[in-house]
Amino acid sequence: MGKLTKKVVETALAREKAYFLWDAGDASVKGFGVNITPGGKRTFVAQFRIGSGRAAKSKRVSIGGFGTWTVEQARERARELIREAEKGIDRQAVEQAAQDTLKAASAAADKERRLSRDLRFNRLAARFMREHVRVKRKPNTVDFYRHVIAAHILPSLGRKDAREISRQDVAKLHNSLAGTPAMANRVMTVLSAIYGWAEGIDLLPEGVRKPTFKLEKFREHAKERFLSVDELERLGAAIRQCETSGVAWQPNPAGKTKHAPKAENRMTRIDPDAAAALRLLIFTGARLREILNLEWEFVDLERGLLRLRDSKTGPKTILLNPPARAVLAGLERRGKFLFPGEGKDGKEQPRSDLKRPWKLVCKAAGIEGVRLHDLRHSFASVGAGDGHGLLIVGKLLGHTQASTTQRYAHLDADPLRKASDAIANKIAAAMGEASAAPEAEVIPIRRNAE
Repeated sequence: MGKLTKKVVETALAREKAYFLWDAGDASVKGFGVNITPGGKRTFVAQFRIGSGRAAKSKRVSIGGFGTWTVEQARERARELIREAEKGIDRQAVEQAAQDTLKAASAAADKERRLSRDLRFNRLAARFMREHVRVKRKPNTVDFYRHVIAAHILPSLGRKDAREISRQDVAKLHNSLAGTPAMANRVMTVLSAIYGWAEGIDLLPEGVRKPTFKLEKFREHAKERFLSVDELERLGAAIRQCETSGVAWQPNPAGKTKHAPKAENRMTRIDPDAAAALRLLIFTGARLREILNLEWEFVDLERGLLRLRDSKTGPKTILLNPPARAVLAGLERRGKFLFPGEGKDGKEQPRSDLKRPWKLVCKAAGIEGVRLHDLRHSFASVGAGDGHGLLIVGKLLGHTQASTTQRYAHLDADPLRKASDAIANKIAAAMGEASAAPEAEVIPIRRNAE
């Protein structure tokens, strides 16, 4: 083969397999050629060794396509590559490294610009919900976080850059919610969680500190309400009334009363499921969703156990006492759930809530300011006040932390009261003083004759 020219390259025929035409017209560019593919594509190449000696690495590089490069331009490029290769320089590798460095720098700049846009707090919060909360938290927690973020955080911080939100910004938001201290503190908790997650996945630059750092939360007053014995009696009677005879209602005097039902027909009742669910809440101290989400598969009446697959604190077993077992024994099995709700598209789902039945029962019982969750507090208060000890009460409620049960410590006063009475009575006797309240006579419980 002689010297490569434009005519030689243009008229070279394609073959069944790709082949090379090498330039033999210039000894200084030995290794310059053109590759011709079966499809007729023509690409200039240079083949050479990097360095000298037998250990020198052989390399072939593409220069460019015919048409984009002329023969003369490609030959000159090949000459440069070959000359530098003789000196041990791999020009293409050097240029490729430079291009890679440039690309990396460009990518880093693009990432920084992207982060600059994406680090507006509303976008950061959306990613937090999508990538963390919805994946790793329970549905109720997801709903709670969504509410706190949408209702309280985004209106004041949503458009700000997450890196520039200061403690002053958070303190201002926190103080604006002083009227609802519990919610104000939850806002702080959610904000801290968002920044903690962002730090954990290196989404925030080094040195960006949580804007909640060292901010003091409001003192919260516990919303604990314990039902008295009298209230429990009235509550039991009200449940029975609401599921049988019902509670009377009166038509609105401001409306049209002409066609209102007769007085004997103006009665509102609760369904048997609602009555049973309320009794289970009272007798077990369980949480609302633990009862409403119950499946028959996890009810063991023979052993007196409810084996919950999941709860607020994870898998849990609830002991069934005789009153609770009696309630369960009277339930009719109508599907997967003990308390089935109205499913969509025929899909089974549990009952959603007990708001209306509970409101009616409280009205019938004449009890105000009592939440369904207060039934759990009342169960604990009866146990603690009856001297069963906080450890036992905590285990019955499924508390994983002893500190959670400590809220009932002031009720667990039976041993202290006995000690106080004994000491004071002894002192009063020594002083010749009469006890203000003599000790009650202890009447032993008779056992059944065997």
